[in-house]
Amino acid sequence: MAEDVPPQDGPAVSSAWLAEQVTEASAAGIAATIARLVRHGELAPQTRLPTVRALASRLDVSPATVSAAWATLRKQRVVAGGGRQGTWVLGGLAVPRPARYENISRLWPNQTLNLSRAVPDPALLPNLAPAFEHALRDPEVHSYDVVSISGPLRAAAEHTWPFRTDNWMTVNGGYEGLLLLMRTTVVPGEHVAIEDPATPRLLDILDNVGARAVPVATDADGPIPASLRDALRLDPVAFVYEPRSSSYLGASVTPGRRDELAALLAGTDTLVVEDDGLGELSAFDYHGVAELLPEQSVLVRSYSKSHSPDLRLGVMAGATEPIERVRVYRQFGSGWTSRLLQNALAWLLEDEAARSTVAAARTTYQERREHLAGLLAARGVPSAGVDGLAIWVPVRSEPEALLVLASHGVAVAGASASWTRPAPPVIRVATGIPIPDADRVADAIALAVQAR
Repeated sequence: MAEDVPPQDGPAVSSAWLAEQVTEASAAGIAATIARLVRHGELAPQTRLPTVRALASRLDVSPATVSAAWATLRKQRVVAGGGRQGTWVLGGLAVPRPARYENISRLWPNQTLNLSRAVPDPALLPNLAPAFEHALRDPEVHSYDVVSISGPLRAAAEHTWPFRTDNWMTVNGGYEGLLLLMRTTVVPGEHVAIEDPATPRLLDILDNVGARAVPVATDADGPIPASLRDALRLDPVAFVYEPRSSSYLGASVTPGRRDELAALLAGTDTLVVEDDGLGELSAFDYHGVAELLPEQSVLVRSYSKSHSPDLRLGVMAGATEPIERVRVYRQFGSGWTSRLLQNALAWLLEDEAARSTVAAARTTYQERREHLAGLLAARGVPSAGVDGLAIWVPVRSEPEALLVLASHGVAVAGASASWTRPAPPVIRVATGIPIPDADRVADAIALAVQAR
């Protein structure tokens, strides 16, 4: 008989006992048995499981069958480990979680100044009251008809959409659009090329769908063509990037860079997914690949930061098949996005006062970003960020910088969660919300950058 459990301290179960619990000796059946035992408390946290070969021998199945069961349980965070170190129970059944993005602000004291999230200032958002008053007049309100996008919203969005297309879809925010596209495009194990750094939430989404991320280096003009060329050698099913006002440094793709990227992507089977997260708030014109390759691309534009996070709206349009896959997949759940929300946004996009409010917010955010950058520059601290709701500050040690700022009652974000590979340490400081006593915050950041 193969060795039952690798020699380790702590509780363990034998292959003989575990085999008796299994009623279906398939990968799915073994995984279901372990999950049931964990749920009922019969397998306590840290309990070590038998080796793959020992359990396979008991069940008279191949080791690959048990390995597949272990892989399923690891993905669901029911067990951990593998190989020579053995496999052990983590604890109660866990749901997949966005580990990089999940915010711990709920654990902070009330007096903490939270500058970790690049969110809009509610005082700078358009007035929603007239928008909803208008939306309620729609005769289609209360209809159960499933529509990909309401007529008014499509008409309003088309006015500023950078390319012509007949394929439209509204989703409950930009990141839901990215999740749905990845969920309906990626088979676990396939490669997805992404700009590096990427947003933590995108990396969490790729983990969730089982994709293997392929980093594409970026500079101030967007993804670097030579790096994309290298990534395309792995035949990725998708390439996801931010065409303008990127979350990292606010970089925007130039027309020349767009042409180079499109030339590399044309003729491939790689779906181009453009994440226009800042949307109408961007100070830069759009020059994305989808302008040149609309039948190979999907542009996802969010209106949360520009018009309201509670509208929960993103619009995506472009290639036929990806949009259709999302439409079909949504029938498992919500089916469509509220017409009230869609038509409220449609009214805001065409209302002169609302457009003026968004333009004024764009200017105010620029002033706030430049004000904090100026305070830091006066203290000899460099920063970067030409657009968006945050600036980036190089530090000697990200963990130490975060700790120093926390001791001053200030919470910021680290950049390490945005990279797929080692990178220079940087912190992100949100500037969208007014910063009380900005001089004190600048003093604290000046101290934090020195920590090592």
